[in-house]
Amino acid sequence: MIELRRARLSQLTQFSEMEQHADTSPYILPTTLDEHRRAFARDDIIYLSINAHDETSGFIILALDADTRSVELRRIVVADKDRGTGTGALAALENYCRQRLQRERIWLDVFEFNRRGRRVYTGLGYRQFDQREFEGKALLFFDKELAPD
Repeated sequence: MIELRRARLSQLTQFSEMEQHADTSPYILPTTLDEHRRAFARDDIIYLSINAHDETSGFIILALDADTRSVELRRIVVADKDRGTGTGALAALENYCRQRLQRERIWLDVFEFNRRGRRVYTGLGYRQFDQREFEGKALLFFDKELAPD
């Protein structure tokens, strides 16, 4: 079972270490521990821990959009890949955003070369709505309208 919990400040070191793994770091923009601490303190940023089988298995960073209907999925990092944890966490995230945050839309960006991420997002019904270039790499933008309860 996947459960999302509000992260604690003390977990940021663990999250930062998860980002350094060879199967994670190429797919995200690097963030220092100090940058995580500053973001964690902001009112419009939400850190969630992903818990599977009573262990911290990853984390999610959300940014609340000023439009009050959308939320940006800034980052999802899962320690154990290819076990369904990320897919389960995204399903739980959709419920969290709809029920707890009262948001109707989730959007995100993903590098084009991140095939695993793109497969998971499209498999869950996210659709591409834009494409830009970031430091010479194609960056794809996806979103999903959340169905009401």
